[in-house]
Parts: sequence; structure tokens; C-alpha cells
Amino acid sequence: MYDNLGAQPGVPRQPTNAQPNPFGNAFYGAGSGLIRGGLGAYGEKILGSGSEYVQSNISRYFSDPQYYFQVNDQYVRNKLKVVLFPFLHRGHWTRITEPVGGRLSYKPPIYDINAPDLYIPFMAFGTYVVLAGLSLGLHGKFRPEALNWLFIKGLVGWFLQVSLLKMSLFSLGSGEAPLLDIVAYAGYTFTGLSLAVVGKIIWSYSYYFLIPWISLCVGIFLVKTMKRVLFAEVRSYDSSRHHYLLLFIALAQFPLLIWLGNISLNWLF
Repeated sequence: MYDNLGAQPGVPRQPTNAQPNPFGNAFYGAGSGLIRGGLGAYGEKILGSGSEYVQSNISRYFSDPQYYFQVNDQYVRNKLKVVLFPFLHRGHWTRITEPVGGRLSYKPPIYDINAPDLYIPFMAFGTYVVLAGLSLGLHGKFRPEALNWLFIKGLVGWFLQVSLLKMSLFSLGSGEAPLLDIVAYAGYTFTGLSLAVVGKIIWSYSYYFLIPWISLCVGIFLVKTMKRVLFAEVRSYDSSRHHYLLLFIALAQFPLLIWLGNISLNWLF
């Protein structure tokens, strides 16, 4: 009853600490080790499977962005010929595969003319915006905000082309094509558009000949490309649906390129 009064002078104080329990410490150490080891292994399993799932889906739908910039001068020249004159392409349209890490992977553009790249679409898009601004300036319609407007209009057109190709694949049950592949295929449209704008700058009436021709060439290129993608990805083949789909993609190029090729500061005209 005097323990709470403090130490009294001249009276030795008895130790109050309890004796340690070796069995308790042993059980505690073993339990904590078991918990740490079990939770660690389980966590690594969850995180590992989640990481593999994320990586597999990223590579499945987006691929590696660096892949699309492995190009050289020879590839660019040959690719432009295929896009602008697809009916002269005598080779096959299938992509070349190679074993990488125990599975098949596609060769980069520098080794395969049929591989998609993002270098040409980005350069063509920038060229289209600059040439369109130059065309407005030559006709006395250029304003400081013109380039921003043309940039937004070009992005909207690119997005519409991507949506057309992607939704076409989804309608046939094939949504597994990487998104960057579709972005690259849609971006090749601006190569022909840049050529049409150059012709319009040189001779304004050439626009009425170049736009239908370029629309036809881009349509043939996309039909050949989407036909290869459809045959590679679609599990069930329906010839009638495929033909109607490819025809719709080809015909859709005419209004889209006419809208993008009409250089103005308005959305419709």
C-alpha cells in the first residue's frame, strides 16, 4: 500500500518488474516472423500478378512508344510511296514477326515497311498546319489565332479518323489492336493533305483534282491495312460485314479530307 509513496530513506526498495517469459518472446518472434513472411509473400504475389496484368494490358493496347520512332530515310521514302500510291505497292501487306522473349513480336518500322510509325504522322501534321497558315496568309486571311485554330481542327480530324477505325474494329469484335497503331494509321492522312495544300498554294484549281485523288489513295491504303488487321484479330470471319465495313472506311475519307483540306477559319466551310 506504500508503493505509490516513493522511496523511503533507509528502506531498501524491492524490484517491481516481472520476470521475462522466454516462451512468450519465442511465440511472439515466431508469430511475427510468420505474419511478416506470409503477408510479404502474399503481397508480392498480388503485386507481381497486378504488375504483370498492367504491363500485359499496356503492351496489348498501347505498345512501346519508342517502337514507333525507329525509322530512317529509306523507310520514310518507301512509306510515303505506299501511302500516296498504294496501288503501286507490289509486295505483301502483312507485318514481319520475330521471336522476342519466348513470344512473337513485330519488327520495328526500320525493318518492315508495313509497320506503323508515328514519325511521319507527326511531321505531316505539323507540315499541314504550317502550310495551311501559309495558304491563309497568301490569300490575306491570316490572323494571329489562325495557327491555333488550324491546329485544333487538325486534331479533331485526327481524332475522328482514329474513332472511325477503332469503332470499326470494335463492331466486328476486334478491339485488341494497339491504340498507337490506330493513331499512326489515322495520322498518315496528313501526308496527302499536305500535298493537297501545296498544290492549292501553287495553283488553286489543283485542289479540286488533288483532294479526290488523295482521298481515294488514303482510302485504298486504309482498306489494305485494316483488311490485314481484321484478318489477324477477328476470331469469326463474316465476308459481307468485312466488305461493307471496308467500303465505309474508304468512302468516309472523301468528306473528312474535303473538310480538312478546305483551309478556312470556320468549322464547316
